[in-house]
Amino acid sequence: MLKSILLSNMLLFSAFVSQAQAQQSATSWNSSIIKSKLEKLDVLGSVLYFAAHPDDENTKLIAWLAQEKHYRTGYLSLTRGDGGQNLIGTEQGIELGLIRTQELLAARRIDQGEQFFTSAFDFGFSKTSEETFQFWEKDQVLREAVWIIRKFQPDVIITRFPPDARAGHGHHQASAILAHEAFLAAADPTKFPEQLKLVQPWQATRLVWNTFNFGNQNTTNENQLQVEIGQYNPLIGQSYGEIAAQSRSSHKSQGFGSAAQVGKAKEYFEFVAGKPAQHNPFEEIDLTWSKIQNGPTISKMIKEINTSYQLNHPEKSISKLFEVLRLVNQIDDPYWKSQKSTEIKDLIVACAGIRIESIADQSHYAEGDDIKVLNQLIVRSDDVSILVSKINQQQIDQKLDNNALTSFQTVDSATHFSQPYWLNEPNSIGRFHFSDFNKTGYPENQDYPAVNFDLLINGESLQYKKPIQYKFTDPVRGEIYNPIAVSPKVTGDADQTVLLSPNSTSQKITFTFENQSNSKNISETITPILNANWKITPADFTLNFTDTHQHITQELTIQALTKETRLDTLSFQFSNQEKVKINREINYNHIPTITWFPDLTVKISNLQLQVPIKKVGYLAGAGDLIPESLKAIGIGVEMLTETQALHQDLKRFDAIIVGIRAFNVLKSMSQISPRLMEYVKNGGTVIEQYNVDSKLISNQFGPYPFSIGRSRVTEELAEVHFDQKNPIFNYPNKISSADFDHWVQERGLYFAENIDNQYQTPIQIQDKNEPLHKGSLLIANYGSGKFVYTSLSFFRQLPAGVPGAYRLFVNLLSKSK
Repeated sequence: MLKSILLSNMLLFSAFVSQAQAQQSATSWNSSIIKSKLEKLDVLGSVLYFAAHPDDENTKLIAWLAQEKHYRTGYLSLTRGDGGQNLIGTEQGIELGLIRTQELLAARRIDQGEQFFTSAFDFGFSKTSEETFQFWEKDQVLREAVWIIRKFQPDVIITRFPPDARAGHGHHQASAILAHEAFLAAADPTKFPEQLKLVQPWQATRLVWNTFNFGNQNTTNENQLQVEIGQYNPLIGQSYGEIAAQSRSSHKSQGFGSAAQVGKAKEYFEFVAGKPAQHNPFEEIDLTWSKIQNGPTISKMIKEINTSYQLNHPEKSISKLFEVLRLVNQIDDPYWKSQKSTEIKDLIVACAGIRIESIADQSHYAEGDDIKVLNQLIVRSDDVSILVSKINQQQIDQKLDNNALTSFQTVDSATHFSQPYWLNEPNSIGRFHFSDFNKTGYPENQDYPAVNFDLLINGESLQYKKPIQYKFTDPVRGEIYNPIAVSPKVTGDADQTVLLSPNSTSQKITFTFENQSNSKNISETITPILNANWKITPADFTLNFTDTHQHITQELTIQALTKETRLDTLSFQFSNQEKVKINREINYNHIPTITWFPDLTVKISNLQLQVPIKKVGYLAGAGDLIPESLKAIGIGVEMLTETQALHQDLKRFDAIIVGIRAFNVLKSMSQISPRLMEYVKNGGTVIEQYNVDSKLISNQFGPYPFSIGRSRVTEELAEVHFDQKNPIFNYPNKISSADFDHWVQERGLYFAENIDNQYQTPIQIQDKNEPLHKGSLLIANYGSGKFVYTSLSFFRQLPAGVPGAYRLFVNLLSKSK
């Protein structure tokens, strides 16, 4: 009985991974890919790479392990990278994590690894593993890592980082500590015994650390374990350095476009735990069929298939593959039965030249809608007979004509909305929460709508599952496939995400609600939810939809009932107490469309604020939401292109603001910077926001010299020491320590260093047990104007509605009296 449970669980795990990540659909494999997959069929080994974030992984090593050695290769990224910076847009936090999840899956499609995650949330830079574990709830993340190891059953576990200060980031240190503890706990039946109903204890052979030489730190030496991974793969037509560059370049939100490396390349490893090794991490590990009952017979047949394989006639391997499949289905190892039967089925479909698509008639549905699906199949081999026996258990019994597209209509049901599973419940600062532990590890939802096909291929039965997608043709990009989205029946959105009520004045805000379903005549009563410090009119309202996909707008008036500065959250609920959701889409060309459903909320503050600034110019850098934030307090914002910043008259602006990382991404900054200094000299105000210390286009930031360092303060509520007499803290708003309350994620990052004494540095801050740092705010009077450079994270604070951050930013913009 236990074996049957284990097999069912392994089938679920492996089948989902193969569909959700589908490195390249078996229905489109060419003969070289088929040959490579046939070679993999004869290898029974697995490796789990273990680190903290998207981009931590060694893509060259993963590509080599998966495509040269043919090991089942996984990357466990403890987080989804939610706390980083975004170089391609304005998404932060959860939305950035969604983007980076898809970028990791894109990378895995290239290097052929598989992707896994825990529930750990990337809460931002951390300096120690101790702090990291406080937020992550160490025991829970360890439990999840053990679960993933027991399911994936790696022969070798490889960490990217050491467990100490050499790892730098506290998350990196924590990943190495967790890897070691999980390596030991996964083999111990007394650890997390509740898991043993579905998985067995697993003892990986060894744990090693993949040492590195980057970031001015070389942890490699010739006495360590080594492997050569610079080989050229003729079936792919590339070396693993070339594949790795493509894979790593998938991390576009991090600006990690990479150049290809060719030629010899060694990787180094330090032994950590398990069975010692003398030369390389994989020695003395049985990676063959000989460890499986009847395995030698299976291996012999696989070798015969590989020997007789014909590149121009892959269909001639089908009958032998069915023979191997029958033998694999009889072995008593549930893990390898699941893995290899899935691999064989994919190979049979590929060898037969079968192309299957299941295309929905819409990109978006609501719960309860019917999903009309066009299923199209074609067999493109003259020597293969295909009979479609059933589709979704409906009897079909239709033979496919060779090279003729055959269509079948089916109807599925949108039974539940497609919120990413880790976002169904509110997250804490350090973790996502989901009640179904069995979902742990999956990169995406496992219950994605799909169509089940029962086929007879040359008289042999085979079941195949195809996810339902939406397809359209873009006039520039060509044919595009996206996942379908299923939303709640009614969703809403606001015309602003932060509503500021300066000096407690009454404010109006407009909401738009949409009937997302294909049904007419829907009625919903909605109640705004806000605490007693505010009055909302109307107190509730009813929406009466009379048509499909109809929009209804509703205006609310909000009045503060207290003069005490507040930062509160307005939300909405239906009469059944369910929260109203937003239907949010994230669109970038390099990843599939992402749809998720956050609660409809608005941050509301009655901040006490004086705003003498009328109009500013904004030169965007990597992307942030400060322009929208300034508009919310009545400041006119004109976005400037690089050309406009170089050639237009800037005197019409009260101030010029330079967006985050502009000196890293704007090609003209070396020409723009002198023009900004001339603007300051003639009486203007310029605020430049943080940049990073690498890949700078210019280091001439201001009128006097300083450099960019790597120091930061990650404790968002760290005490701020400031010169209360400095005009910047007195006009037009009197700044007090209370203005540094409610800050999120961090105080600041990449602080200035080597600061010329012409600059005022009126703020000093520090993380616990570190010295005070004065590089977060630099101010200089230059000519008739004022120059400001700030590494304070206003790009996070203003969109979060932090009252004190608004007050301080307005002061920085203003000319002191």
